Amino acid sequence: MIRTAAAAAIALFLQGAANAQMSHHHASEAACDTTELRCATKVTPAFAPDGTLWLAWMAGGRISVARSGDHGKTFSAPVAVFDQALKLDWGPDARPSMIVDRQNRIAIAFSIFRDKNFNGEVLYTRSVDEGRRFSKPEPITPGTESQRFVQLALDSDGSVFAAWIDKRNRARASAGNQSYNGAALFFSWSKDGGGTYSETRLVKDNTCECCRIAVAFAGSRQPAVLFRNIFPGGVRDHAIVTFGDSAAPGEIHRVSHDGWKTDACPHQGPSLAISPEGTYHAVWFTSGEARKGLFHARSTDGGQTFSEPMAIGRPDRNASRPYVLTSGSGTTIVWKEFDGEKTTVKLIRSGDDGKSWSQPRDIAATTDASDHPLLVGNGSEVFLSWMTKADGYHITQIDSAP
Repeated sequence: MIRTAAAAAIALFLQGAANAQMSHHHASEAACDTTELRCATKVTPAFAPDGTLWLAWMAGGRISVARSGDHGKTFSAPVAVFDQALKLDWGPDARPSMIVDRQNRIAIAFSIFRDKNFNGEVLYTRSVDEGRRFSKPEPITPGTESQRFVQLALDSDGSVFAAWIDKRNRARASAGNQSYNGAALFFSWSKDGGGTYSETRLVKDNTCECCRIAVAFAGSRQPAVLFRNIFPGGVRDHAIVTFGDSAAPGEIHRVSHDGWKTDACPHQGPSLAISPEGTYHAVWFTSGEARKGLFHARSTDGGQTFSEPMAIGRPDRNASRPYVLTSGSGTTIVWKEFDGEKTTVKLIRSGDDGKSWSQPRDIAATTDASDHPLLVGNGSEVFLSWMTKADGYHITQIDSAP
């Protein structure tokens, strides 16, 4: 079993016991190239319906998985998803995506680089024996054009929804001497817990090719996908689509009017959560003409219109990597700020579905490189999941106070 590190290291990492109910620490090293959790660069958490915490992480050219029955105090021996090192997509917004269903089947999808031009391929794998063994990774689509930033989401009926950024239509346009901006958003479904996926279908052409996407469910067979779109004039602002049913993407609605006109890759994707009351919560980063920094907006009409964006964090401290989660206890947003010496994870909470918010507070910090701060829920409980180079992996329960 992987054991927690010294309490002194935890105390240094946390900004005070009042900010968290529990924290568990798994030490890291400054230079580390093996497959253990302490060497991970990206860590993805997921709670199973039975309350087991699962982690999937990238280290040593492999993706490994382990589980914890005590909210991260200890973990089982890691299991490698595949038996040889691969050229895993190491981009800032790339990470393995994982879901665990009611039958304890584990579905994982991730991307690898095919070449030095960062053309990717999305692969998927599944375990049907509670993570002891995984199937051989297979391509999620037979196409050979670049695919990246896959996101899996588990529907209430047990189906697995997959969406990713895909360049097949860009390649076709280029072959026909036609112009094409960005890439496209594609999707597929699995009805067997991630064992096989249906034929892929297009959601939207001309999306940003280098940012993660976000998925949440508005209802059964109604995934909502938030993504950075390319609007006329090369403006890379955010848009959302909600499916009318499993095979029918709905209308595209604009989320932000930031006016970020750029031909470069932002490498900063959004986050999306839908509350039990049906309110959409979107958070994102922008460097547009109209506004710069991190923002939150909410929608009470199924993603058709969004509120005036609310600024989050301090732009003078490089506020970045926002993440939002809703639960029975409220709505939580976390992000990172850097003051020139240390990176701090900030947190705000809302107890009224985003109508009002608490003052920002510090929940974690490090003086070295770190992964994005992520939120993961277990019923009404909310946890911060964060990997740092100097201090290792932490899973921290967030108190329910606003």
